[in-house]
Amino acid sequence: MKFHNVDKKLNKYRRMSLKYSAVLGALLSGAVMPLSYAQELKPSATPANIQVPAGNKLFQVGHAVGTQDYICLPVAGGVKFTLFTPQATLLKDNKQTMTHYYSPNPVESGLVRASWQSSKTGSIIWGKVADGNASSDDAYVAHGAIPWLLVTVVGAQHGANGSSDKLDKTTYIQRVKTTGGVAPVSGCVSVTDVGNKAFVPYTADYLFYKKAN
Repeated sequence: MKFHNVDKKLNKYRRMSLKYSAVLGALLSGAVMPLSYAQELKPSATPANIQVPAGNKLFQVGHAVGTQDYICLPVAGGVKFTLFTPQATLLKDNKQTMTHYYSPNPVESGLVRASWQSSKTGSIIWGKVADGNASSDDAYVAHGAIPWLLVTVVGAQHGANGSSDKLDKTTYIQRVKTTGGVAPVSGCVSVTDVGNKAFVPYTADYLFYKKAN
């Protein structure tokens, strides 16, 4: 895939992000804001399968408020709500630092991945969750919340004019302390529901790691 086509897709996904800004604004107006950045900048206790490999260190934390967006699609034996994108704003000291959504990763020829974009520079990183790097362990994860994750970064792109705020140095991301976001049990039960969408509010903390040296 040529990179100008990837750029077109990126613009499409950015427009989608703006489309849901009203939803995010409503969520943010009622959100409980996080502790100060200085207080939060430490790794969380997590299940073993989402721990960050040795040789990486935490350098940034963001509290996410947004929605997990689902669409009803046909699957073997019926229909199912399938995640088509998150739409979230990440906050630090109650100020927006990033947006989080799905977008095409140019490093993987436009394969759509979870992405985090800096609100300051426009730099973007893309990540994937490897098999076994998700946890719903009820010793950690709240009832009715989406899983905690370990995300491996698989692509990075500087912002406009090559600007960077170290986001592109990220090696791993943990999604922890989740609330909500689980697909609804109604609205996708038969073929007549195919195409239905559900925007489910969620919150989470995202912890960003880079190489220690």
